[in-house]
Amino acid sequence: MQAIKITEPVAASDLHPVDVPTPKLTPGYALVQVKAFGVNESEVTSRKGESSAEFSYPRILGIEGAGIIKEADPSTTFKPGQKVAMMMTGLGRSIDGSYAEYCLVPNEALIPLETDLSWSIVGALPEMLQTSYGSLSKGLDVMSSDKVLIRGGSSTVGLMSIALATGMGAEVIATTRSQNKVDIMKQLGAVDVIIDDGKVSEQILKKYSDGVDKALELVGTTTLFDTFAAVKDGGRVCFTGALAGGWEIEHFTPFMIPSGKLFTSYAGGAKDLSANVFNRVLKQIEAKQIQIPIAKVYHGLDSVGDAQTNLESGHFVGKHVVVLD
Repeated sequence: MQAIKITEPVAASDLHPVDVPTPKLTPGYALVQVKAFGVNESEVTSRKGESSAEFSYPRILGIEGAGIIKEADPSTTFKPGQKVAMMMTGLGRSIDGSYAEYCLVPNEALIPLETDLSWSIVGALPEMLQTSYGSLSKGLDVMSSDKVLIRGGSSTVGLMSIALATGMGAEVIATTRSQNKVDIMKQLGAVDVIIDDGKVSEQILKKYSDGVDKALELVGTTTLFDTFAAVKDGGRVCFTGALAGGWEIEHFTPFMIPSGKLFTSYAGGAKDLSANVFNRVLKQIEAKQIQIPIAKVYHGLDSVGDAQTNLESGHFVGKHVVVLD
């Protein structure tokens, strides 16, 4: 088979498919024919050699994907011919991933799917949907009566979170630093989009005197306390991402958390996205109740370098997806 396998840090332009042995089925795994996969920042980081110690060379990249089971572990309910999504659980980091024609996937990383949607849509979803859904449900417990702030709303997770929270019946206010991204955020369901000047709380409180009920922090610790200021007493903030690079707070003490406000985080995995939830979202997409933020669809493993280059450029809004025709 062909795959994007790297043995050392390389440029995006050096990502070319090579011939490698097709994996053989082993207990605890399924062999999946890959039909599509999303391209993620973490894969760019791995390609550059900047990942955590979990990542090692040589490696086939790809932390997520979608496809059809070729061979299944007979001890499971998975069957050949079944459509599945796959994500995380070491894929593309400690074990070979989805940038390939076939992928050996741990059973716990598989989600059975029932859909006739195009592979370009299904392949865009696993990681983005898991992070957004986990943040909104487990992290924030979003209700239909909530006003929810999505800080960093023009990121892929931010855009997906706008769509999902809107689908949950919440009133979504989102932020971006770019005026050019306002329209797509409103198309996905945001009732208000605020240009982030670092002092979002001032703008929020002018428009919503009590503040918002809940907030999803995707920008990082650099904006966290301003986000707290935008949340009403008794409200909740979930820290999920650090688009600006701020993952830590120096000399942190719990007394930094504003009195009467709740603080949590989300960094879950595949187990937090059940097949029921995934398939329900797929049905909502089919019914055009939810829009999926896709920046560009690419075709074939030869296009992976272009996809990573475009992702790094920051000039696109939404998910980059590679389809294997």
